[in-house]
Amino acid sequence: MKEEKKSGTVAFIPVRGGSRSIPLKNIKVLNEKPLVYWTVKAACSCDFIDTVYVSTDSDKIKAAVEGLLLPKTKVIGRSEETASDTAPTESAMLEFARNITDWENIILIQATSPLLKKEDIERGYKLFLSGGCDSVFSGVRKKQFLWYDEGDHVKASYDYLNRPRRQDYSGYIVENGAFYITKREALLRTGCRMSGNIKVCEMSEASIFEIDEPEDFIVIEAIMKNKNRGMEDREV
Repeated sequence: MKEEKKSGTVAFIPVRGGSRSIPLKNIKVLNEKPLVYWTVKAACSCDFIDTVYVSTDSDKIKAAVEGLLLPKTKVIGRSEETASDTAPTESAMLEFARNITDWENIILIQATSPLLKKEDIERGYKLFLSGGCDSVFSGVRKKQFLWYDEGDHVKASYDYLNRPRRQDYSGYIVENGAFYITKREALLRTGCRMSGNIKVCEMSEASIFEIDEPEDFIVIEAIMKNKNRGMEDREV
């Protein structure tokens, strides 16, 4: 039996035209598609999402996204103030929340995480709907041993006198930046993408990679091609 979709849930994907490291990064080709395609496709495929809003200040990005012809997608404008190098993502989220009001929950999705799948979003959303949860973020569990610089000494994040085996070490969670879920009311009240009782939706270890530098395209494309090759092998 198909689960009932909760109304009033939107995906918000901010994609600005400016980028110091990679000009028009969000429409640069990755695995034969514009970078933004991968996250928009994942969001459009998720049954829990009613509308996928792509917010941009670039006419070139607007044309590229509309040319994808993906369902549920709406491209909206973004002010210069929220698209500057120094503007936090929350500024674009708040601008959106104040201008478009017919939704209850928001899933912030970052186009720089092209390894995101609809199944990840769905697991995160189900977690969001679980009891006592106000916000969800996506993350990756890591099991390295961390040390913190305290200025005049370093401090371990684990008991180094009783060093645990890796398989016995619970590790820690790193935000991979793929998605965040919260309520419109909470976003407007706190000005933050997360608040209240926060839970994490764990994703694959490979999803730790984001597109920030030119070299990241090479790494992530290799991962995507390897996954595609694995799918083809299973179908033989």
